Amino acid sequence: MNDYLPLSFINQYAYCPRRFWYMHVEAEMIENAHVARGVAHHERVHTQGYETTAAGVIVRRSVQVYSHSLGISGICDIVEEADDGTLTPIEYKQGQRGRWTNDHAQLCAQALCLEEMTGRPVPRGFLFYFGDRRREEVIFTPELRTLTTGLVQAMQRVVALGEMPPHTEQRARCNGCSLYDVCLPKETEQYLVELQR
Repeated sequence: MNDYLPLSFINQYAYCPRRFWYMHVEAEMIENAHVARGVAHHERVHTQGYETTAAGVIVRRSVQVYSHSLGISGICDIVEEADDGTLTPIEYKQGQRGRWTNDHAQLCAQALCLEEMTGRPVPRGFLFYFGDRRREEVIFTPELRTLTTGLVQAMQRVVALGEMPPHTEQRARCNGCSLYDVCLPKETEQYLVELQR
């Protein structure tokens, strides 16, 4: 499974394909304050093990998952197993709840892996945001599943073609990006303008 794409990079690709390229292909990772907070918050979550709640729910931490059909693998922060066998992935995120389809797609990829590995349907999951310390329920609709598999296929195409994607047109996403000083979107844009003169 060494050639499988890390499912956490679905989030990166959905946010910005060029960011995904820098992280996956060029192994660039620069820690800024946002990244450092996320790493610190994940320390306990990524400690392997399990516990059983008073309600009989088994809570497994740091669960390795994969999908041979999609060619992805990674780690679920938490997988809860109810007494009826229903599995529910939970992904921990820095920041606050919002309409982040990239977070939803990453969580959905975890569900697709769990379904393939166990043969059980995984209808929903949760995103837990440290910023407001609340869970957001995510239903794995057919549309979200299609979006997620489409993102995986797009990532695989980018890697296979070996061509760095262009800068995102949603430039507000560059603000606060830990790879801004590597990517240099404004400087690159200015350089291209000057080349055309």
